[in-house]
Amino acid sequence: MIHPGSSPRHLKRRRALLLGTLVLLVPAGLAAYFIAVLGSFPGVTTHPSGEAAAGIVEPRFTQPPFGLDEANGYIRLGESLSPERADLPALTNLDPGLLKAVRSAARDARGAGIELGVNSGWRSEALQEWMLTQAIKDYGSESIARRFVSTPESSRHVSGEAVDIGPTDAAAWVEQHGNRYGLCRIYANEPWHFELATTPGGSCPALRTDAS
Repeated sequence: MIHPGSSPRHLKRRRALLLGTLVLLVPAGLAAYFIAVLGSFPGVTTHPSGEAAAGIVEPRFTQPPFGLDEANGYIRLGESLSPERADLPALTNLDPGLLKAVRSAARDARGAGIELGVNSGWRSEALQEWMLTQAIKDYGSESIARRFVSTPESSRHVSGEAVDIGPTDAAAWVEQHGNRYGLCRIYANEPWHFELATTPGGSCPALRTDAS
């Protein structure tokens, strides 16, 4: 609205101020819009680069380089293996006691109407090294990446002593009932990661903050 008595010079000054404000606000608005839109697409994950741990989610690993295939324990993003399968190293190279416990839990979970799958099991050292490298690139920090992906030398996946359970309801079921089979959730920031950490029917140890 133009007020009576406004001079041309005054109008120009107001237009310049308005234009400057728009230039500053539009990029910020667009950035917020794109962040919101990208976050709504399946398979797109955003990670903070700082210490806002509450917003950090599981790394999403796409197809690794040629050669790091199923023989190395690779399971495609979004794929979940039936624990009963006996044709893939991701399962067959697991500690026999762990695999037996997971299979027993899967049978009982199915009886409760829940399908339990293994999203990640045994991994070769080469695959673990690639995953760590990718996580460092993704998070922009080795210290943050190490909260989710261990080195090949310390990884319980490489030693065959850990599994990642999915989907979410199955992981929640195992967290609630897993001690019947000796299965325990290990890390506070990884509700999908389980190890054989107690005797059947025993108590699980306190959660560790993360894998680092």
